[in-house]
Amino acid sequence: MHNLQMVDLKRQYHKIKPEIDAAILNVVESTAFINGPDVNHFAAELAEYLGVKHVIPCANGTDALQISLMALGLQPGDEVITASYTYIATVEVVALLHLKPVFVDVDANTFTMNIDAVRKAITPKTKAIIPVHLYGQCADMEPLLALAKEHNIPVIEDNAQAIGGTYTFSDGRTVKTGSMGIIGCTSFFPSKNLGGYGDGGAIFTNDDSLALTLKMVANHGQNKRYYHEMVGCNSRLDSIQAAILRIKLRHLDEYCDARRAAADYYDAAFKNNPKIITPYRAPYSNHVFHQYTLQLKNVNRDEVNQKLAEKNIPSMIYYPVPCHKQNMLKEYGTANNYLPVTDMLQDCVISLPMHTELTEEELSYITKNALEIIG
Repeated sequence: MHNLQMVDLKRQYHKIKPEIDAAILNVVESTAFINGPDVNHFAAELAEYLGVKHVIPCANGTDALQISLMALGLQPGDEVITASYTYIATVEVVALLHLKPVFVDVDANTFTMNIDAVRKAITPKTKAIIPVHLYGQCADMEPLLALAKEHNIPVIEDNAQAIGGTYTFSDGRTVKTGSMGIIGCTSFFPSKNLGGYGDGGAIFTNDDSLALTLKMVANHGQNKRYYHEMVGCNSRLDSIQAAILRIKLRHLDEYCDARRAAADYYDAAFKNNPKIITPYRAPYSNHVFHQYTLQLKNVNRDEVNQKLAEKNIPSMIYYPVPCHKQNMLKEYGTANNYLPVTDMLQDCVISLPMHTELTEEELSYITKNALEIIG
């Protein structure tokens, strides 16, 4: 049996090695390292996959969120509603731009934004809502989009953990995650479902005018070289990463299927243990399992984490400190916000290995030992 990894990128690479190696070599031979043809080809191919009009590649997922907020013209003091139960990048960009993060609780089943909480949090100063599609599960977008439309508030989807997933509306229409808000953002960090071999990110939109602004912000505020119309930044996806991502995009659906198959195995193994709550799969969301995250009940989670490590089974806590309690945001006075589900989850969640190369032997070893440790 292989040494267990939370994400086994080496075995995934070996399966597509000839394609990847040829793609990298082609870029090196071309010497078109910045804004080469592969960047434009990847943007077009990802746009087709997602069913959106525009994809703007950028340097990373955090930049994607920052550029989106800048392009919408938000001003210092404007409020942005988001979940505290997310990776810090979602909120970091809000603070960086001197906006005000307004945290709402998450649903106890899906771990995504609670729509009733959003409704109560809206004020005249609310200028954006950022739902996070967490662990591969899509937030409940239909009621959120209706609420946002009612108040004329733009929605920016943080799709860093759910690319390849879908959302089904009540009329039966199915769309890709990241394609529903005015803007969608993603990360191509190597461990993501669609990951490069370095940093990378992208922004999606169906709005032609907004797409132009997003491109300008990401390119020093210029549309024409050396003519800078606004304050922007320098955020580019390099050509080698684009070439790699073009190859991996062709495999994304099979990668998502492999993750679901591993999740099915875990679900079956854990279903009869009253101390374990397996991930909920919302009927509107085709979960792509960026993480496989359990809730442990009446169990010392940290002790389980330690004992799994002793069996050479990696596990992670996503996230031990929610955003509203981070020292980074102390000036906003959010540490005492009443977010009971968020506070509960920080103490009971644990994520097991989840990637495209997990074998039945490995899954058997993980589940057998986890059940013995949890009891």
